[in-house]
Amino acid sequence: MSGAVWRTRLLTGYWFSNLPAGLQDSLLDAAKTRRLTPGKPLFRRGDPPCGLYAVLEGAIRIGSVSEQGKQTLLSRIELPYWFGEVSLFDGLPRTYDAFSEAHSILLQVPQSALVTLLEKEPQYWRHFALLMSQKLRLTFVHLEQQSLLPAAARVACRLLLIAEGYGEINRSREVIELPQEQLAQMLSMSRQTINKILNDFQAQGILDISYGEIRILDLDKLRAAAS
Repeated sequence: MSGAVWRTRLLTGYWFSNLPAGLQDSLLDAAKTRRLTPGKPLFRRGDPPCGLYAVLEGAIRIGSVSEQGKQTLLSRIELPYWFGEVSLFDGLPRTYDAFSEAHSILLQVPQSALVTLLEKEPQYWRHFALLMSQKLRLTFVHLEQQSLLPAAARVACRLLLIAEGYGEINRSREVIELPQEQLAQMLSMSRQTINKILNDFQAQGILDISYGEIRILDLDKLRAAAS
């Protein structure tokens, strides 16, 4: 896969498309590809910083596993999502696990290359801060939703976030490839509760659900359910 193909795919995302051309070039020049099979770890919680990543194909599952073996799922990310920037700022170990959900291709910009670039061009720090602040904003929104919204509205909000690539894409996806069990883990709900809500949405003509897949039929109705 050539750098031109990388650029074309990444330009579909909000963050990369709004970078200065010089920074785009520097990231692509320093980048390499990583290929992962389903279930393969990209990195684990506690691993040292290894750079910044973008999803080019497939999907990455972000979460953690407790000492008792309980799994938590924070998000499932796809093209053209960028992640891993927190360790760029503080130099500390990874705070979550990242596993491949499918046959995935990622772009990796190594930590050493990023540090060298930012030492040479410190004005670029702002763009990485914007990447991190966007996710911090979403975290606060999620915490508010957990405290204030009923279960159905929380499900609708999360489906909208996933469909919009967590703010990275301008046009919402119509199809979300996501098992109900994973959606339940993201929202700390039971599988039965998620199934009931999705079936209610299907009866209202908002969604069509099938095994491992949710198709959005009426985006306006889904937004109304979220609000």
